[in-house]
Amino acid sequence: MATYIILSRFSSEAFTDPNEFKQLAATVSEKIKSECPGVTWKDSYATMGRFDVIDIVESDDVKQIEKAAMIIHGYGHSTTETLVATPWKEFLEML
Repeated sequence: MATYIILSRFSSEAFTDPNEFKQLAATVSEKIKSECPGVTWKDSYATMGRFDVIDIVESDDVKQIEKAAMIIHGYGHSTTETLVATPWKEFLEML
């Protein structure tokens, strides 16, 4: 399975009260689970930098990753950037 990192930044219209975010996150999560069964969620992190959330996911189907990113983008009112991630040891072996 390939590993991907989805970087997300919330728009100012995403929510007005931080408590609303819990429901928004649950909605996005359920939508991805139902529409992107080929995506395995490995971990998520809240960050305090240029991006608000970093999600680490795996899939053999890049189309499923694209769809998950669009669900985050649309339902989560976020901008997203998706990166393919190669484990460091594998990268070094390839050189």
